[in-house]
Amino acid sequence: MSRKQQLHRPGPQPGPPADDTGCAILHVDMDAFFVSVELLERPELRGRPVIVGGAGPRGVVSAASYEARAFGVHSAMPMTRARRLCPRAIVLPVSHGKYSRVSAAVFELFRSITPLVEGLSLDEAFLDVAGARRRLGRPAEIARMVREQVRDQQGITCSVGVASTKFIAKLASTRCKPDGLLVVPADGVVGFLHPLPVASLWGVGERTEQTLTRLGLRTVGQLAQVPPATLQRELGTALGAHLHELAWGRDPREVVPHTPDKSIGAEETFDTDVSDPEVIRRSLLRLADRTGARLRESGNAGRTVGVKLRMADFKTITRARTLSEPTDLARVIYVTACELYEAAGLERVPLRLVGVRVENLGPAGEAPRQLAFDEPERGWREAERAMDQVAHRFGHGAVRPAALVRRAADGDGRDGRDGRQ
Repeated sequence: MSRKQQLHRPGPQPGPPADDTGCAILHVDMDAFFVSVELLERPELRGRPVIVGGAGPRGVVSAASYEARAFGVHSAMPMTRARRLCPRAIVLPVSHGKYSRVSAAVFELFRSITPLVEGLSLDEAFLDVAGARRRLGRPAEIARMVREQVRDQQGITCSVGVASTKFIAKLASTRCKPDGLLVVPADGVVGFLHPLPVASLWGVGERTEQTLTRLGLRTVGQLAQVPPATLQRELGTALGAHLHELAWGRDPREVVPHTPDKSIGAEETFDTDVSDPEVIRRSLLRLADRTGARLRESGNAGRTVGVKLRMADFKTITRARTLSEPTDLARVIYVTACELYEAAGLERVPLRLVGVRVENLGPAGEAPRQLAFDEPERGWREAERAMDQVAHRFGHGAVRPAALVRRAADGDGRDGRDGRQ
């Protein structure tokens, strides 16, 4: 059975096609993306509750199949709670390299349709298809083409919302999940929006929802009838005005094709608090290795290296250092991160989480020429680029620094895998 045949294909959508006049904004959202990618290699798990995330006592859910979601499991939930809710779930480790490769192919498809693509994450993006209508047809037809090509080329499904604004398009894709398509006509925005709960509005978190509920406002329609001055008095000037505009479907934001990365990094939460400096340094090496690979993949280099150190009581210390030249080398990032860790004076303090981040990014160009700590700089760069090529072909972890290979005597026993991200 082919990958294409393994997918569930929904039946035809009822009713006549919705009027997509003036609806040039698409919001495309992959369905249970991490899980969907994993199931390409594990088709026997289709139809079963599957969770992707850290399996340790402090791990969290990165993604859950819709079968697992039926038990109340959702992303960012502690894995221990997810296992209690769905004890029969199959838990798979996070494999960032696989997700990045599929995401890159999907975004390449998006950009073949329109240059106006605004990525929100690996698995969702806004597309402005106004300029593609003469070539590819009406927005709803383009949305159907996107869904078909993602399914046929990558073997996964996505949901697409089509609307006149970004806000309504995103709401529409959420309402038609999984594997759906929903057009909200420009003259039907209010009718679509007003029956929804106030929590559907961007900017309404748990605390704001409690405030609105106290005021007797449970639906967007009820909120829309409240004078802006009243909302501003109860919620603050900016938030009150923002929610009043959204409640009437007004969202002037345009699709921004590219927002440069401000920083690139990675974090690791330990299963139990760690005070051994050698274990901490191995974690910093893992994180520096991943951060360097992501920098090179994005074509960026950065001048500022930072570390995050979170103690057992959740107190968090950050330290950073600006280098004389930008770098994309894991070797440079690692040595700098270790020096920052040592300078923080926490070498025997139990830590819950460590993180590495590189900021002040810019195009790498012809790679920076900073010497890498008593080693021929070109040798390190060539070695790391060779590792990138191996990882691209065989997956992350196929080759890694010798210090990250599991030894029986290792105190962390992590074998280069991450906990919570």
